[in-house]
Amino acid sequence: MLHHPNIDPVAIKLGPLAIHWYGLMYLLGFWGAWRMALRRARLAHVGWSRERISDLLFYVVMGVILGGRLGYVLFYAYDNSGHWLPLDDPMMVLRVWQGGMSFHGGLIGVLLAMGLFAYLQKLKYFEVADFAAVLVPIGLFTGRIGNFINGELWGKPTELPWGMVFETAPDLLPRHPSMLYEALLEGLVMFAVLWWVGGKPRPRGLLSALFLLLYGTFRFAVEFVRVPDTQLGYLHFGWMTRGQELCLPMLAAGLIILAWSLRKKEA
Repeated sequence: MLHHPNIDPVAIKLGPLAIHWYGLMYLLGFWGAWRMALRRARLAHVGWSRERISDLLFYVVMGVILGGRLGYVLFYAYDNSGHWLPLDDPMMVLRVWQGGMSFHGGLIGVLLAMGLFAYLQKLKYFEVADFAAVLVPIGLFTGRIGNFINGELWGKPTELPWGMVFETAPDLLPRHPSMLYEALLEGLVMFAVLWWVGGKPRPRGLLSALFLLLYGTFRFAVEFVRVPDTQLGYLHFGWMTRGQELCLPMLAAGLIILAWSLRKKEA
């Protein structure tokens, strides 16, 4: 049995200014993605300029922040009775400092931001999406490490030897460190697979399809050992969570894009 290190979520405090580890993990993720983007841009079949990468990063950052917050408000901002909180407090969408970000909302924001970027740069949409898909797992990894530092999104009780006691949980039972499962699968494993596959020229859309399928599969699986959001609980069949519900469109889109990409290769 392991014990969560119970790290102070505030990394630096300068008078009234508090810099949280979670925010630093976001910055680290963006920086890491930018560094790896520069390496990927040097591949012969990619050939992007440094300026184009910097411009794309700006669009992606805006998509992540705005989409992530809006997604949280749309998908998760409910009380225990199922009442949607923005009906009483519309300004909560702007209070990012109070916490609450959604990956699926951030993904939608990034998809829209990439569409605008591709239009302005006169690029094919999936040329942009395939480039970004390889890099997103870096941010997913650092984000889940931020969840671990905060001691949030822990899993169900377990008797496995790596079960971890979280002081932020309602009891002192050893639990699945589900945020570390996601850091491993959605971060390291996805990055390794996409970086390897993207090391050679591939049909347009293939990397985007793999990203959707891998993330959708990994997140859907981890949700089985992760405690659902208290205000939502299980939404369908007595076991399906909001995270699993939102992964289904990702999996469907991934299969459609994969079929289109492979058919395009054969043509």
